[in-house]
Amino acid sequence: MIIGTLGPEGSFTEKAAKQWNDKAELRYYSDIMETVDALTGGEVDYSIVPIENSQDGSITITLDLLMEQELQIVGEIIVQIRHCLLSKGRSGDIKVIASHPSALAQCRKFIKKNFKNIEVRSTLSTSQAAKLACESKDIAAIASRESAHRYGLDILAEDIQDMNENYTRFIVIGKNIPPATGNDKTSIIVYLEKNRPGALYEILGEFADAGIDLTKIESRPTKKILGDYLFHIDLKGHIEEGIIRDTLGRIRSKIGIKILGSYPAAR
Repeated sequence: MIIGTLGPEGSFTEKAAKQWNDKAELRYYSDIMETVDALTGGEVDYSIVPIENSQDGSITITLDLLMEQELQIVGEIIVQIRHCLLSKGRSGDIKVIASHPSALAQCRKFIKKNFKNIEVRSTLSTSQAAKLACESKDIAAIASRESAHRYGLDILAEDIQDMNENYTRFIVIGKNIPPATGNDKTSIIVYLEKNRPGALYEILGEFADAGIDLTKIESRPTKKILGDYLFHIDLKGHIEEGIIRDTLGRIRSKIGIKILGSYPAAR
């Protein structure tokens, strides 16, 4: 099995991939789009990408790719995110702090308190920032403890995220829907082709009447015209279950719907 993951080595996406399957071969890509393209291009069997963070919210590029491409979610992984400040130098040497934009946002208070006038630089991943920090004592990276060991950096501070309860949900993208396990989720996108009062309420009522638990609902612009939206919905249950299949069938008769996958829920 070959899994595509956001690189370079030491990223939180790599950690999610090893948590999902620690025996698979990993291939590293520079950004989320390349990681997804590796799957659609047949370079890998699965790709793993982040989709939401408990502190920072959804990863919009992942949501958009799920809409734009024919992708199948086959699994999910929850990873606790513990950020560290890494560098070859000391705190007084630091002139630049680098990391992925999400990591920088999650450590906003720490940066403001300790490095108020320091340049903040965005990178494509936390591990790329760690790799960059190897090049100069002037640069510090916000990344994982694993990245410190991987790139020979000192840990200047640990657990620097603004909130201790910091988790990222990653999705596994594949080609075939796995069988039901009894603890599953289904992800869909619904599109109200003609907006009218109560249209979304009517759709949500179908789930409520069937006793289906919705774990997430989020709107995203369709990018067609201003004010035109679609909705990403996660719900408990597998599409093989009669109640899920029948409810989605009723909804499909009223609006546009795209099934993104049914898969084992993270435990």
